[in-house]
Amino acid sequence: MADSLKGEEEGKLTGGEQQLVVDGDLREMAKKAVWSVSSCKPGNGVASLRDDNLDTYWQSDGSQPHLVNIQFQKKVKLQLVVMYVDFKLDESYTPSKVSIRAGDGFHNLKEIKVVELVKPLGWVHISLSGSDPRETFVNTFMLQIAVLSNHLNGRDTHVRQIKVYGPQPNPIPHQPFQFVSTEFITYSTVR
Repeated sequence: MADSLKGEEEGKLTGGEQQLVVDGDLREMAKKAVWSVSSCKPGNGVASLRDDNLDTYWQSDGSQPHLVNIQFQKKVKLQLVVMYVDFKLDESYTPSKVSIRAGDGFHNLKEIKVVELVKPLGWVHISLSGSDPRETFVNTFMLQIAVLSNHLNGRDTHVRQIKVYGPQPNPIPHQPFQFVSTEFITYSTVR
């Protein structure tokens, strides 16, 4: 993960490995969402973004920006967006500038992060934490990933996978801390 975050201070990210590695205290949130895209070529739609196959990809079909919309039924906490992109295979279809937006719906999305990708190869980690160190997540109903431009001035885009992560829920409601071992969880409440 450290390699994929190299250059984040400068606003530029580069990709890493084929094997996805994220912190153990995060969980994938995307299965709780409804996914849509602004456009796609037949056979290269939303299903290709979510099939866990790095050989398939979403291919947009239209004018930029190209949008991936992720909508949740209830407000969720999100910490990390991870995209798999491959400049060696996709060349001018590879995103070079990506905007992450959050809000209650299409009508009030606000840009929370813009990143430039420099010939990315592999999993690119985009942290959603704000400039304030206490803001470790975004609390939102909707997340939108907008591909603003591609490498080599390409028109359409290829994104091979997208995953969205949030914090693990506390297994015991109204408990200010979280036990992880079975023994502690067993004796965590007094009756």
